[in-house]
Amino acid sequence: MSKIRLLLADDHAVLRAGLKTLLNAEPDMEVVAEAANGGETILKSNEFLPDIVLMDITMPGQGGLEATREIKKRNPAIKVLVLTMHEDESFLYEMLRAGADGYVPKKAADTELLAAIRATYRGEHFIHSSMTAQMVTEARNKQGTKMARNDGISVLSEREREVLRFLALGYTNQQIADTIYLSVKTVETYKARLRDKLGLRGRAEFVRYAMEAGLVDM
Repeated sequence: MSKIRLLLADDHAVLRAGLKTLLNAEPDMEVVAEAANGGETILKSNEFLPDIVLMDITMPGQGGLEATREIKKRNPAIKVLVLTMHEDESFLYEMLRAGADGYVPKKAADTELLAAIRATYRGEHFIHSSMTAQMVTEARNKQGTKMARNDGISVLSEREREVLRFLALGYTNQQIADTIYLSVKTVETYKARLRDKLGLRGRAEFVRYAMEAGLVDM
């Protein structure tokens, strides 16, 4: 019987070790490679050509979103199953748009993860049940919320919009500073302005706002 060949992409070595033990204990699964960041995930996907990449979203350097897009561009047959701590629907939508084949929160039971892997391998799109209620709520509120977001974006300067977009894409303060040639302190100042002007508090709110305002392509 051929085994499902898996690549583990997560920056936490302890988590990878636990997953590797769990998955290799299954008669139909085999971990063939591991990666600690998006760039390494892309390279090892090209090298090992796994059936499925178990993809974390937040990793140093290139994150899971960019890595998923690049993997799907280079090797469309490789399936990407997101395994993440983020349970906000905005992360789900972004990863699906990038080409992910499934989405599972890290708090899911072992049996649920194994079922997700097998379903993804069969060509099914697997979304964990904990995310479906959020999707229904979001769909109901989407139209009215989008109008409010479009009104609010007009109060932002061009630089504030730029910082908001990078925040929504998962960039750290340091990465934003390096990309648009600002100091980290200046980036933090822009974030404070965004919180004050838009009433946003958490990163998930930044992501949702940027998507609904059209700053990030879903």
